Amino acid sequence: MPLTEQMRIFVSVVQRGSFALAAKDFDLTPSGVSKIVTRLEGRLGVQLLTRTTRRLALTSEGRTYLLRCREILGAIEAAESELTLSKGRPRGRLCVSAGTAVGRHQLVQLLPEFLEQYPDITVDLRITDRRVDLVADNIDVAVRAGPLDDSSLLARKVAVARRTIVASPTYLTKHGTPKHPADLLKHNCITIDGFPNLRRWPFQTPDGIQRVAVSGNLTTDNADAMLDLAIAGHGIVRMVDIHLAEAMRHGLLLPLLSKQHVDEPTLIWAVSLPGRNQVPRVRVFLDFLADRLARESSGKRR
Repeated sequence: MPLTEQMRIFVSVVQRGSFALAAKDFDLTPSGVSKIVTRLEGRLGVQLLTRTTRRLALTSEGRTYLLRCREILGAIEAAESELTLSKGRPRGRLCVSAGTAVGRHQLVQLLPEFLEQYPDITVDLRITDRRVDLVADNIDVAVRAGPLDDSSLLARKVAVARRTIVASPTYLTKHGTPKHPADLLKHNCITIDGFPNLRRWPFQTPDGIQRVAVSGNLTTDNADAMLDLAIAGHGIVRMVDIHLAEAMRHGLLLPLLSKQHVDEPTLIWAVSLPGRNQVPRVRVFLDFLADRLARESSGKRR
């Protein structure tokens, strides 16, 4: 069996999470797939997967090999697609991951247009506010906000968002309106789990930017839940304008401490694994995303 085919089988095993499911993709038996992976491990001299009765898991060497397999297979697919592109449109499954702000409030509205332009592409949209692993989760494109901490990924800036501190009229009537940043220490501030830096809100002072470490009795891992809690009057939040625009437009949330608050422009990135960005369906999606989100952020969406 060609090495590239063995790579495809290994990638399928990881993606599917079992030898049996991967076997169906290649019309093989589960034991046959297991032997192929074992042969790969023997040739490489390392263990790629840990096997238990319940699950398969990548070893550190397996993770590295999986990344390289996807780079190689992506480059092959891109090369073949370049040669046949004149005969058809970009096609295949495209897996996209995004946080709630961009995913629910922008991509959900934009994807129908993308799919109309490229009817041979199917999109698997995964919306989560946790940080996903592009390798382990088999993600083609992830939309991320803020600084990037993984230098192995290819990143393309697609938009800029700004953060605003807001609360509902109900909350402010009941608890009062903070006049100074230090007043936030007496208020219930709703924060998102897993991002400690977002609990330290920045403000401009005569001595430069200083951060207030806010706290409260509500933390969530979902930005939509955070927004709903704020609208319901349970606390103060600091969120990107993408998420707040509609609620503020209808007066459901009011801006706070605007003169002192540092809104910290937040870059929105589309990231992909090396090699994947040249696969036609990934490339056209990155171009589409950059164009449409740029229009959104500049207020020029048609």
